[in-house]
Amino acid sequence: MLDHLTLHVKDIDRSITFYKQALAPLGYIVKAHHEPTLGFGVDDGTLHSDFYVSPIEGLEAEASPVTPVTHIAFLADSQQAVQAFHAAALAAGGRDNGAPGPRPYHPGYYSAFVLDPDGNNIEAVVDWAHSNE
Repeated sequence: MLDHLTLHVKDIDRSITFYKQALAPLGYIVKAHHEPTLGFGVDDGTLHSDFYVSPIEGLEAEASPVTPVTHIAFLADSQQAVQAFHAAALAAGGRDNGAPGPRPYHPGYYSAFVLDPDGNNIEAVVDWAHSNE
């Protein structure tokens, strides 16, 4: 079981703006402030953040001018939340990488994909085990 993960990005301000808007339909808010790193988590009244955005720094930034592409899937509570995520992410400057809809992975898998400002593949998904529809 994961507790949290950190995504390293080239432009922290651009990415924070993107994720604030893109993740709002999934109930995510900024919870942890470890400037310049920010932690996002579901607005559940706790201090726990499970998704952090942090700048690439030091030797890591110098060694590679390209940020490694990462895939992250966020669990949504409905197909409407997946659709709202996709629309919000596009409005925040993301690029479409798969419109909301069922996927052939297995029955009940409904998701949408966007590329964030660094080209990371970000997904919102309702899976058969979690779907309330």
